[in-house]
Amino acid sequence: MPWTPDRFPSSMKHLEPIIRDKAIAIANALLAEGYPEGQAIRIAIGQAKQWARHHLGDPSSEPN
Repeated sequence: MPWTPDRFPSSMKHLEPIIRDKAIAIANALLAEGYPEGQAIRIAIGQAKQWARHHLGDPSSEPN
């Protein structure tokens, strides 16, 4: 079942809502391509943070 803004992995709870929404979309796409859930989540969070840095100039999306 795909993730939604109301139902998402707990590892995404610390993300800002706009970044979390992007991560959810990326993770769902990766799952559709056959990626394992854990790997899809990790990749999606990283790519969403990168997207935020480039498109929003969001310093809170900096890698830890």
